[in-house]
Amino acid sequence: MRANVRKMMAVSAVTLAILSGSHAVAFAETTDPTPAGGGELQPGPPPEEGENGFTPASEQEAELPTTTGKPSEMPAAEHCAAKNVYKPTANLGRKHEGIGIAQSNYNDASRTLRSWFKAEVGGEVKLTHSGELKASAGVVVAELEAKYSVDLSVSVTAKMGNEIQIDTPPKKTTYAKYGVWRLKNTGTSYTIYSNCRTSAKSTVTTLTPWYVGWYVWER
Repeated sequence: MRANVRKMMAVSAVTLAILSGSHAVAFAETTDPTPAGGGELQPGPPPEEGENGFTPASEQEAELPTTTGKPSEMPAAEHCAAKNVYKPTANLGRKHEGIGIAQSNYNDASRTLRSWFKAEVGGEVKLTHSGELKASAGVVVAELEAKYSVDLSVSVTAKMGNEIQIDTPPKKTTYAKYGVWRLKNTGTSYTIYSNCRTSAKSTVTTLTPWYVGWYVWER
């Protein structure tokens, strides 16, 4: 019995390895090779988006300007419901907005180990844009969802405590950054007046919250 207990303790000591890194623990679990928590290994560190000029999108429509040539004064003229418009034109893919610093875990063992990361900070990520956006954030979300068949939000809150596990090969470091994935898109924004004329069209780039998740890479 004592021999069996000593053998079990020795096996436990080998199977659990705590490696150097930042807020991460690696377990020698190899039964499930699929990363848990929606982990997807990226080709490298998250790119710097350089979001200078991006501002939070308003949840209110821009004020509609007064126009001339009203149908009541010109019976032969067309009549339109005045409104602000946003139309998506190009899907630029998903981009990650990190919350807090990246965590890392180095595997100094001779076999693959499981790294386990846990979010220690949370935060809110809102829809942002560059360019003159006349339509509300809600209109932008509705147009993007209809165009690309995705579920987006005006804002998303990433909460603390979210966890992810992913395999780390021998002599490699796994990095993980918690945050919100966003859809990057370009589109046009303009106003339709009551006489059916339109304002000049503005090119707008939007970053719209999509889902909470991790950006994971290794080197």
